[in-house]
Amino acid sequence: MIVDDERTTVSLLTTLLEMDGFDVVVVPKGSQVLKKARKTKPDVFLIDYHLADMEGTEVIKALRADKQFAKTPIVVASGLDVEEECRRAGAAEFLIKPFDPGGLAGLFKRLICR
Repeated sequence: MIVDDERTTVSLLTTLLEMDGFDVVVVPKGSQVLKKARKTKPDVFLIDYHLADMEGTEVIKALRADKQFAKTPIVVASGLDVEEECRRAGAAEFLIKPFDPGGLAGLFKRLICR
């Protein structure tokens, strides 16, 4: 699941991940993540830290509070120096923007197979 409100970024990531065999679900608002996640049961989350309606750490905390997603890998992406904050909230990985999207498939596979 990609949680991001930037259309260009989402389009690029979706194309690349689908080419690597992933089924991608996109959620543009943090407030919609839990509802959509309960329906689709994603194997990994990629969350932009700065969303239009909330910070990524709020989304992480909501996911971690839900038993169904307490251990689902979460990757956060941001251009800000917020890695420690995101890891404390429960993120497994942190990507500094701009990042190389070509490495996402390998990262996701590694996280899913842990």
